[in-house]
Amino acid sequence: MIQNPVLPGFNPDPSICRVGGDYYIATSTFEWYPGVQIHHSTDLVNWRLVARPLNRVDLLDMRGNPDSCGVWAPCLSYADGRFWLVYTDVKRLDGAFKDAHNYITTCATIDGDWSQRIHVNSSGFDPSLFHDEDGRKWFLNMRWNHRGKGTGLNPAHDAFDGIELQEWHPDTGLSGPVHTIFAGSPLGLTEAPHLFRRGGWYYLTTAEGGTGYDHAVTMARSRHITGPYELHPQQHLLTTSRAPDSPIQRVGHGQYVETPAGEAFHTFLMGRPLPGPRACPMGRETGLAACEWRDDWLWLKGGGTVPPATLPGPTGAIRLPDAPVVRDFTGSALPTEFQWLRTPQPERLFTLTGSALRLHGRESLGSWFEQALVARRQEHAAYRAVTEITASPDGWQQAAGLITYYNRHKFHALLLTREMGRPVLRVVSCLGDWPGERLTYAGDAIAVPEGPLRLEVHVDGAAQQFFWAGAGQPINPAGPPLDASIISDEGGRGEHASFTGAFVGMVAHDLTGQGWSADFTRFDYHPGAD
Repeated sequence: MIQNPVLPGFNPDPSICRVGGDYYIATSTFEWYPGVQIHHSTDLVNWRLVARPLNRVDLLDMRGNPDSCGVWAPCLSYADGRFWLVYTDVKRLDGAFKDAHNYITTCATIDGDWSQRIHVNSSGFDPSLFHDEDGRKWFLNMRWNHRGKGTGLNPAHDAFDGIELQEWHPDTGLSGPVHTIFAGSPLGLTEAPHLFRRGGWYYLTTAEGGTGYDHAVTMARSRHITGPYELHPQQHLLTTSRAPDSPIQRVGHGQYVETPAGEAFHTFLMGRPLPGPRACPMGRETGLAACEWRDDWLWLKGGGTVPPATLPGPTGAIRLPDAPVVRDFTGSALPTEFQWLRTPQPERLFTLTGSALRLHGRESLGSWFEQALVARRQEHAAYRAVTEITASPDGWQQAAGLITYYNRHKFHALLLTREMGRPVLRVVSCLGDWPGERLTYAGDAIAVPEGPLRLEVHVDGAAQQFFWAGAGQPINPAGPPLDASIISDEGGRGEHASFTGAFVGMVAHDLTGQGWSADFTRFDYHPGAD
């Protein structure tokens, strides 16, 4: 059975590509480095992370990018014996402007060294590349209109100025006229265009309704690539906007794929809100829906617009169960599930010593440039994470420890620091405050012994608790229970203000600028409640 989400944890904007019997899904990574996650499957049931292609400075440098900027909505395709990856690097979120730069890179293999990026345009975001049957290539993106009321094509949000299409060639770039092929449905906020061709029709899918609970996949078709495009009879192929009781919510933004046998599927992003606070700590995840063709239109199999939580896979494959992930950092490379923030120079943030992950303290948790923060995605509503740290801070400007992190406005951290000449643990949070990122200190400083410490965090839905222990000592609570729902899309400013997902990991900072370091000898992630 296919179980949704097929890619749990922060994996939004899924672009799917089939090459023979191999399926690949590329998802957005926003400010997390390296850029773009690509997962592989042969059965549409079990998926494995195989590449993060944007892994060097000539492909991606996000130092200075605000939270929820960076890599938006990649498009992965295969043509001419190569993989093609289209992506945006967004440099601004708030205000009238976006400063969204669209690039293309290619590679003969999914996990190889991708070519130096080619800049295509900066007129909007969510780009895609369509390879037509005659060999011509067409570049699409939504057009961003910064001017304000009365200037856009879409009355729901003037800045979303329609889907533009222009011919593109790898040698000569863009050429010919720019065609605005789709202004969107009445739902508005039209973005994420993907084209495919079938039976003499060009089919266009877009995302609409924003990143929250009104999200949708909208479909249109035309006999000509430049339009005009007519809307799907039910307007939206997929949406949960009218299904508040579905365990799957915020459905939208995906892409069509067919199996070798002609079975139809469509990816979509989704959220799994916690009961009560209606918060999605796992952020926007990737789901998969079975579809069918009727009257030259694509429909959700079984009817309606709400994709099911489970559905039969094309091969009858069984999904492998979730298992604990235990890392001891004795290898020469960072384990694949971990990422860091923004910079193409990870050697300034961390090194692997052969026995530990050594974080080199850099700027604060509020920085948009260099944070020594190495973390993995939260993939389950309930989990337990464990790390062991050895560090000796000189004073209160140096700190390191365990963190649950969404962005600089939303985090909880258990930090080892030094106050009044003694090592202490502090629980430090930012509870969604914006602007200002006001810090909250939960409980008193906890005096701890010199030497290695075990730090744990237990999360169960909206409840979170830190723990600590010295060498050979029993585990003890660190600070009071905390509100884990803050570490979610909906925490702080709300669902449309930030749209990534929760991470748990290790952090160090040195506000003296001397690069003080802390060693982490293990990191365990255990799914499920205690």
